[in-house]
Amino acid sequence: MNNSDSTNSNENFLEQIIKNDLDNGFDNTKLRFRFPPEPNGYLHIGHAKSICLNFGLGKLFSAPVNLRFDDTNPEKENIEYINSIKEDIKWLGFNWDLECYASDYFDKLYDWAIHLIKTDKAYVDFQDQETISKQRGIPTVPGEKSPYRERSVNENLDNFQKMKFGKYNPGDCVLRAKIDMGSPNMHMRDPVLYRIMNTSHHRTKGEWKIYPTYDWAHGQSDFIEQVSHSFCTLEFEVHRELYDWFLENIDQKNKLIPKQREFARLNLSYTIMSKRKLGELVDSGLVEGWDDPRMPTISGLRRRGIPPQAILNFCEKVGVAKRENIIDYALLDFCTREVLNKISYRLMVVFDPVELIITNYDENKSEVLLAENNPEDEKYGNREVSFSKNLLIEREDFKEEANRKFFRLALGKEVRLKNAYIIKGESIEKDNKGNIKKIFCSYDPKSKSGSGSPESLRKVKGTIHWVDKNNYEKISIDIYDRLFKIESPDENKSDDFKAQLNKNSLKTFENACGESNINNVEFDNYYQFQRKGYFKLDSRNSNKKFNRTVTLRDNTKF
Repeated sequence: MNNSDSTNSNENFLEQIIKNDLDNGFDNTKLRFRFPPEPNGYLHIGHAKSICLNFGLGKLFSAPVNLRFDDTNPEKENIEYINSIKEDIKWLGFNWDLECYASDYFDKLYDWAIHLIKTDKAYVDFQDQETISKQRGIPTVPGEKSPYRERSVNENLDNFQKMKFGKYNPGDCVLRAKIDMGSPNMHMRDPVLYRIMNTSHHRTKGEWKIYPTYDWAHGQSDFIEQVSHSFCTLEFEVHRELYDWFLENIDQKNKLIPKQREFARLNLSYTIMSKRKLGELVDSGLVEGWDDPRMPTISGLRRRGIPPQAILNFCEKVGVAKRENIIDYALLDFCTREVLNKISYRLMVVFDPVELIITNYDENKSEVLLAENNPEDEKYGNREVSFSKNLLIEREDFKEEANRKFFRLALGKEVRLKNAYIIKGESIEKDNKGNIKKIFCSYDPKSKSGSGSPESLRKVKGTIHWVDKNNYEKISIDIYDRLFKIESPDENKSDDFKAQLNKNSLKTFENACGESNINNVEFDNYYQFQRKGYFKLDSRNSNKKFNRTVTLRDNTKF
């Protein structure tokens, strides 16, 4: 993954850190990385960047990568999220070495907490969370020490065991590290290590009444697994001092000490990257679910029809940076088009049909035309498309009167029917409301595409798609727009972020008409509806419902 912050254009700064360590004598056989998601929601495109980074480093340095679930908060975690995370990683094409859980280490973390208490570096605080937060103060002013800070080791050991065995209720007390209430780094001002939760855990069930915080579990989990380099997003940079303090003060035996380093997380325009906020959209019914095609979740992108290679290419282009910035969503669209153009089967589908009658075509005649399945790759072969006197075209592809810039069908003007003949608009029939009901045209029988006749090579300025009215299939189509109407909805720190939702983010065409070959579509394939965009068969519906992945083109250049 490239990065402009690098001194070598072919390496990002994290790769340079690893290579510098190797150059300075680090044993390359001890390299190990990890991807440590919390199973409290579905992964999103931001996590995809971290997946690509960590597993990509594993591939680059021939090192194992662990998948570790940070399952330290049973109130928000469940097995559904764990399964979805594993599915997403495999779908992106990666495989992990060890499947680990922070809960695997609950006993060891407890023993280390006892060690901190015995060395007078941790204590049980009976103040409420609001009071503790106020006592921490602000970075420029020292905090106020807890009245429980100087209790004896034996008192703290006794109270911590009572916490473990459920003698206290949630909120009664917490275990805190005794570090430095005067530190300018607020995370060093006696952080909480354990809190009480009377909640069943998805793996340990009711065994534990106390659960470690992220900061207490993270570094020690890295240490237990002997992760060499622990890469986190920039918001954890201020946690690094605490990460190192814990590793220095636990009872550890001459093992490799992990190194934490930070990189900029992915921020995508018109998107939020907070699992909490995404979960609110799901819980409030504002989206269909975590896999709603408008969601930035990996499952949502997959359902929308974005192929995994497009996401990998996108993460590669974004690169690994040291500074936060917002990436234009158009870059993801660009990467998607690049991949889909090469792998998509072509079909003709009319969204808003109006009947087209070819007056000089024999009504008893029908024929089969050949069309390329993918002009980018001859291995895709050809398909047969039926053609007759009565066709359906897009309503927007016809105008009674048109200026010279309108290159589709109009009265007195010619266009080519895709893979078929040149036609000329002759007349129309309207209903009693003045809407066009039928369009009548004539065709040039010698202009058949691919016939080799001089007339077939005749140039006209416009080409439109169509389907045979005597041989088509009804389908439903969902067209998606950005989920939010402002570019940076994540900057809205209030709970009113839902007010920024784009109410027009979904439009459905219930009566679209597709060529008969649409009967043969397969879920694992990708499709281009010619002149309309790229589409994917919806995974939630057994009937023929398609989601538009992306439009055919965009003017943005990358």
